[in-house]
Amino acid sequence: MTPAVKVFEADLTPALIDELIALSADWESENSCRGYRKNTEEDIHGRRVFLAKDGVRTAGYLFGKLEKSENMSSVMPEGTPFFEVEEIYVVPDLRSKGIGSELFGYAENAVRPDAEYILLSTATKNWRSILHFYIDELCMDFWSARLFKKIS
Repeated sequence: MTPAVKVFEADLTPALIDELIALSADWESENSCRGYRKNTEEDIHGRRVFLAKDGVRTAGYLFGKLEKSENMSSVMPEGTPFFEVEEIYVVPDLRSKGIGSELFGYAENAVRPDAEYILLSTATKNWRSILHFYIDELCMDFWSARLFKKIS
């Protein structure tokens, strides 16, 4: 059941940047993604930011930027505009309630006039769940995988 949240595109203000950095510090402490570190101001500047608010509390965020494709010809022609989702995060106690889907859907509609595709990468440790979310729930297509194994 989705809680009553309001999803919208937000203007970047110093207060919002501080809030996003604090939320990303919480995400870092979860240790749920390989190599994730909290954001800095530079990570957020120049990005489009979408928020989900549960009253006054931020329930989640999505941010990314518009790009043009280079060396992606197996998926799209050179120079094709796309939106790269750099982060999508929902606070732990509100996960699995549809907030991530609402954020993604809102961002997809917002960038549609400027982008032909949405791309994202993930380094989650819970890959089964996240692939289910992105492929089954958000109807994204699988493009590539990069796997690793530490050898000793």
